[in-house]
Amino acid sequence: MSELTSVLLAGAIALGVAGHIAWLARASRNRAKAALAADMASVRSIVPDAADISDGAAGVVTWAGTWNGQRVQLRTIVDTLATRKLPTRWLSVSITEPVAVPGVFDMMMRPNSATTFSNFDHLPHTLPKVLGFPADAVLRTDRRGVAFPQDLIAAHTEIFAESRAKELLITPKGVRIVWLLAEAERTRYGVFRQAAFGDAGIDPALIERLLEAASTLRQAINRRERQAA
Repeated sequence: MSELTSVLLAGAIALGVAGHIAWLARASRNRAKAALAADMASVRSIVPDAADISDGAAGVVTWAGTWNGQRVQLRTIVDTLATRKLPTRWLSVSITEPVAVPGVFDMMMRPNSATTFSNFDHLPHTLPKVLGFPADAVLRTDRRGVAFPQDLIAAHTEIFAESRAKELLITPKGVRIVWLLAEAERTRYGVFRQAAFGDAGIDPALIERLLEAASTLRQAINRRERQAA
């Protein structure tokens, strides 16, 4: 094979590889757009006035709207922070209405590494648990010496019997539940280091279930506070 032929062949191969990479990039962008549109449709099937208020943060999409007369926020987060683990995709569902608690109450299930969706690791005080909380739950707060209605909160943690339920956050500004949607495809992440989650979209029934759980807990806390006043 002549030197010229070798050069032309190498150029053709390089051109083919570049073209294939460009095709893969376009296909990935198209899949991402389709997945975002599907998620938006799922969110709006439960929160019809939901608007995308994302701030451009990588891997994070945020919607805000109203549900049953309450302000709500839904967010999906791709977490690539944990080392030696596959990237994960989380769904955060919040009722962003006042709650009668004296500070931050954060219940995390099986906390074993830092996350991108929570400030749990930065809360300085660990709370003792009353009977009724999940065995794998750890409770933290931002204020020492404050009292939370733990018996009432524990009575509303049934959903955390499921392994995908990860966090319950209660603050004076609202109630949030975080749920594991999916882990990245192992093969694709191992080869290409791309966090692909296949067809793991957001189930409207899950959105409604988490909103109901957060809303019921908020109403119970506020009702007890009114009765005690």
